[in-house]
Amino acid sequence: MSRPRPSGAAGANRWVVRYPLARPPRLDLDGFASSAGLHPELVRRLVKLGLLQATRDSAGQLWFTHAELVTVARIQRLRAGLSLNYAAIGLVLDLLDRIDVLERDLRARPRPPAKE
Repeated sequence: MSRPRPSGAAGANRWVVRYPLARPPRLDLDGFASSAGLHPELVRRLVKLGLLQATRDSAGQLWFTHAELVTVARIQRLRAGLSLNYAAIGLVLDLLDRIDVLERDLRARPRPPAKE
């Protein structure tokens, strides 16, 4: 991360330290599973069931966005709190997403003027 950089007329080298300002935009399977507290095989199963979204690179390795950590947390809460199977979890996640869209649309609507 550090490298010499010419500076001034004398040509002296200075060390410039660069730090990453953001997390990488995606996580590999092991990093995602570790962050979620799940076994990688369970994460693979959730992808196959369509509960998690992942992309594959040219080598076939799964890659996840950080937003999928929120989804996996929802899945864990539904599974532990309501003892739902994976098919029911998929249905509940779809319904929760629809509710979010409807609430967002409702908040975006202009309010009618108050009657006096």
